Order: sequence, then C-alpha cells, then structure tokens
Amino acid sequence: MEAALAVASLVAVLVLCLAGLTGVATHVRCVDAAREAARLAARGDDASGVLDRAGPAGARLEVRSEAGRVVARVTSTSTLLPGIVISAEAVAALENR
Repeated sequence: MEAALAVASLVAVLVLCLAGLTGVATHVRCVDAAREAARLAARGDDASGVLDRAGPAGARLEVRSEAGRVVARVTSTSTLLPGIVISAEAVAALENR
C-alpha cells in the first residue's frame, strides 16, 4: 500500500515538473516571437509571419503603435496546464524611413 502511494506521488510530481518545463519553454518562445515582431514592425516590415517561425503553436500576436514606439504582445496557452495563459510583450522604437 505504501509503495503504491509513493509511486503515485512520484508520478504526480514528475507530471507537474514536466508541465512547468513546457510552460517555461512556451514563455521563452513567446518572448522570442514578441521581440522579433516588435523589431520588424518598428522597421515597417510585416510581422504577421513571426508566429510561424518563432511562436508557439496556437499563439496570438497583437501589434500596436503608441508614442513613437511599437508594442508587440504574443499570447498562448500552456499545453499541459489548461487555463494558464502565457504571454510576453516587447517594445521597440519606431525607425525613421
């Protein structure tokens, strides 16, 4: 009985650790995609393809301009932690053309 409880507890801890690692990996991909989108939008280029290259699957990109700068926000959900929203935001100064 004690061994079964120990194994079940170990499996639960390992699943939570795996879920945490995938959440961190998703956040890193969101940060990379937001940074790249802000940089591209500040140069006047199209940033819509960034999610295909750098963003996590199913992510959303919002780009807005305000006060001489571009703000890009990438939002995604965690695959192993349902209901948890992961997002990142990056800011870049508008470049003169």
